Amino acid sequence: MKKNKKDKNGVSRRQFIGTSFSLATGIFMGTGSAFGAPSLMRRLAMPDSKIKGVQIGVITYSYRSMADQSAEAILKAVVDSGIGAVELMGDPAETYAGRPDNPVDRGAFFMLMRKSREGELTDEEQRSMEGMQAQMADFNQRVAEWRSNVSMDKFVELRKMYNDAGVSIYAFKPSAFNAENSDAEINYALRAAKALGANSCTRELPEEPSLTQRLGNLAENNGIYMGYHNHTQATPTLWDTALEQSEYNSLNLDIGHWVAAGNPNVLDFIREKHDRITSIHVKDRTTPANGAENLMWGEGNTPISEVLNLMSSEGYTFPFTIELEYQVPEGSNAVNEVKRCLEFSKDALNA
Repeated sequence: MKKNKKDKNGVSRRQFIGTSFSLATGIFMGTGSAFGAPSLMRRLAMPDSKIKGVQIGVITYSYRSMADQSAEAILKAVVDSGIGAVELMGDPAETYAGRPDNPVDRGAFFMLMRKSREGELTDEEQRSMEGMQAQMADFNQRVAEWRSNVSMDKFVELRKMYNDAGVSIYAFKPSAFNAENSDAEINYALRAAKALGANSCTRELPEEPSLTQRLGNLAENNGIYMGYHNHTQATPTLWDTALEQSEYNSLNLDIGHWVAAGNPNVLDFIREKHDRITSIHVKDRTTPANGAENLMWGEGNTPISEVLNLMSSEGYTFPFTIELEYQVPEGSNAVNEVKRCLEFSKDALNA
């Protein structure tokens, strides 16, 4: 692999990623007389999910089954799960910052879109879907205008609220990185990530090289990494073009999807690409031969324990992100299942 290039200030990419993340997650580790006993007690009660050098976090998508999707409710769920670092989805943050309300029932809209793809729409449903599409187009225009003009003050305020509860934000995932989004919207999202304390934004890897080039250029201008997520299209060469295009294009590697796609050993891939990874997503999927299922941690074929121990032994600083995608058992809830994943991770590192 080529040697690690230097950023403009002479710091290597790996050093920059590690230092930025350490700063984001080390907010509460100050020393000196300014930290009196009451402050110390508050810090001791805060969630701590950094184990043997591995920062275990969670993408807030994991709490999508909760009725309350406000930033405050999401924060409570994260703290109740025992997690101290997050990849924050766009909706809670943008709603907190005053984004216009969406008039469309997204669940109903996506259901109609699915039926349309399958050729199952009735005439009445077709009219309903077309009406929703018109509303969505108007909503997207209003959101674009809002994004182009919104102050960063509420994002700074949101960062403080999370930090005060012991939770840092290492990545931000708004829906602002598509080909149809203006440069103003993309720059807004990157600036918002910075205001939140994140060192990367995430989105699925685009198929269009022109988009990864554009995003990489804008990311570099803002000093924030773009981390590209994979589904089962993953191969060892999937990210090559994006990584060559910009120092600020990086991997948001999903090791569960990697296994479900039937790829070679993910440990070797992580060793090879570790200096271009800004975060990983973790779920326990089986291989194609075993149905590519999404199971409770410990029941699939994804080498979760091995990845954790590799990160610990090699000192990799990118976050290990719990992504809850298996079916939540009856009688349980998202908080309990994220806790279960965290305990699995602790056991693996302490074995």
